[in-house]
Amino acid sequence: MKGLFAGVDTSNYTTSVALVDTDGRIVANIKLPLPVKEGELGLRQQAALFEHTKNLPDAFLRLNEYMDGEILAVGVSAKPRNKEGSYMPCFLAGVSAAQAFATASKTPLYRFSHQCGHVRAAIAGAEIPVFDGKFTALHISGGTTEMLLCEKGVNGFDCDITGGTADLCAGQAVDRTGVMLGMPFPCGPHLEKAALTYKEKCPSLKLSVKGTYFNLSGLQNILQKEYAQSGDAAKVSYMCLEFIARSLHKAIEAQLEAYGRMPVICSGGVMSNSLIKDRLADIDGIYFAPPVLSADNAVGIAYLAKEKFEGK
Repeated sequence: MKGLFAGVDTSNYTTSVALVDTDGRIVANIKLPLPVKEGELGLRQQAALFEHTKNLPDAFLRLNEYMDGEILAVGVSAKPRNKEGSYMPCFLAGVSAAQAFATASKTPLYRFSHQCGHVRAAIAGAEIPVFDGKFTALHISGGTTEMLLCEKGVNGFDCDITGGTADLCAGQAVDRTGVMLGMPFPCGPHLEKAALTYKEKCPSLKLSVKGTYFNLSGLQNILQKEYAQSGDAAKVSYMCLEFIARSLHKAIEAQLEAYGRMPVICSGGVMSNSLIKDRLADIDGIYFAPPVLSADNAVGIAYLAKEKFEGK
């Protein structure tokens, strides 16, 4: 019977719990999406906190089916970033549940950031060891579009923001476009499916990239105008993802020029997108995780708890 490490993450989109064992094998990866009404673009923090409170008992009940071993430590996402003052109410639900679980299990509770969990899960998904030196991480999701200079730290990773969006997050651009096209939220998978059916040449796109930072707010006007003129949902979907991908590519190259060549690990729900990954694949040393470990999950938090417990 192997020892187990539990992870808990309560983001603004998903209630997640996970288990990894002492051999580093993923035993469970349970994710319960938060319900969003048709036509809306996500949940307010108060609503997200309420939905997590409803989801967590079911999540732990499902997790119990995989707990064939002793819980050695519990990890939880306690804040968005590994910085002083970083705070979002939705993570309080996970902290409360994780504290109760750790207390009942008589095991230590380790607190990490949601962002560090994303980065660690992406490393696991790419099936590579944790980097010894500095590396670049992309955290591209509904609420975050950041390029980070990272290295291993006491509580996961020490990450400094070195680039990313200067206005609208990539996930917000995707969801706004999808809702405009009548797609259900979250719109990423539906937008990708539509974009992959577009076989024509992409119209000219004027990017707004300055070094490692870029602007996405102007994209909405471009897409609204195109949809009003053509009514072509596949074309609009393709243009949206192509614009994001090209902006990311230019910013990553600027990052590597400024800080030197280093590994680049991609995390966050937007980085589940196959079209975006294809456009970035020619960057030397870039790594991607499968969608299940790129989007919100608690696997990365479980790995961080394991490594903290083992003193790594």
